[in-house]
Amino acid sequence: METKPVSKLKTTPLNAVHRALGARMVDFGGWDMPIEYSGVISEHLAVRNGVGVLDVSHMGEIEIRGPQAVNLVDFVTSNSASSLQDGQAQYSGLLYPNAGFVDDLIVHRISAHHYFLCVNASNQEKDFDWMTSHNQFDAEVEFASAKYVQLAIQGPKALATLSKLTDTDISSIRYYWFVQGKVLGVPAIIARLGYTGEDGFEIYVPPNEGERIWKAVLDAGSEFGIVPCGLGARNTLRLEAAMSLYGHEIDDATSPYEVGLGWIVKLQKGDFIGRDVLLKQKEQGVQRKLVGIEMRGRGIARDGYRVLADGEPVGHVTSGSPAPFLKKNIALCLLSTTKVEPGTKLEVDIRQKLVEAEVVRLPFYSRPKQ
Repeated sequence: METKPVSKLKTTPLNAVHRALGARMVDFGGWDMPIEYSGVISEHLAVRNGVGVLDVSHMGEIEIRGPQAVNLVDFVTSNSASSLQDGQAQYSGLLYPNAGFVDDLIVHRISAHHYFLCVNASNQEKDFDWMTSHNQFDAEVEFASAKYVQLAIQGPKALATLSKLTDTDISSIRYYWFVQGKVLGVPAIIARLGYTGEDGFEIYVPPNEGERIWKAVLDAGSEFGIVPCGLGARNTLRLEAAMSLYGHEIDDATSPYEVGLGWIVKLQKGDFIGRDVLLKQKEQGVQRKLVGIEMRGRGIARDGYRVLADGEPVGHVTSGSPAPFLKKNIALCLLSTTKVEPGTKLEVDIRQKLVEAEVVRLPFYSRPKQ
């Protein structure tokens, strides 16, 4: 009898560091990644109250260069790359003709002829193939993931932590802007971005410097109680902030208008993939929408659970878990547009028991204004 060979998991350059720290490692979309170190709740609260650092080097990087680089980016994404200035970034959607998501991504404009794209780990090869197959422009597409270690320093003390490691005035970087500076003397892209709902930075550095910079970040943040954080806390943090996750809120069958991302659709920019369907949805509306719910009865609404109103199915949970900072059980759900108003009473089918829930306004958590 033949046995299938066990596929080898991909690793980031910091894999040995995570194991030395005692992280619990899991198979995350083909990557050997830390799910937690000290515990999801403690890591989550460290980011909300102080600072945490995450290795997100599994994320993919694609660079587009050339005289018509912006034309290619604008054709394959829903937002308007042509509206960006040097050093500015934007959240966008890489869409299929049906307006479903190939992926969601961050587009950074380095210059008029150079764009740096950060895409999801499990989609990076697919995204690269999609972009190259639609490249009818004077532009070159480079699969650049191996060139970078990406660290996310997140939390109200992220600025104070990272400032110790760079001569760049990072306090002047606005949200969704970035600079090309140095961290510990090493060339780095320093972006004021994050996936946690907190202030913070994402830095891109050469892989051979990743371990040294990771340790330096932990040292710099020690006075603020910094902890290394795994993908478990990353997920609960983004859920509290109501940020979409590919494969949950968004996939190849959901459109931006269905999941509250109409703001990343710029129909006026001209032709782009998925525009015809989006134009029709804009005019006619959609049949379902993403909402937030809080559980009113005892129980946790897990991903995929059915959602009902007056005993009739109206949708499903896309992401759900306890919210460590809010101390509530929350979920994001795709529901019929007839049941999306805040205050709407619902039931979640939890192991064949209907548990009461209620639609609430999003996001669940917003960081205090500074």
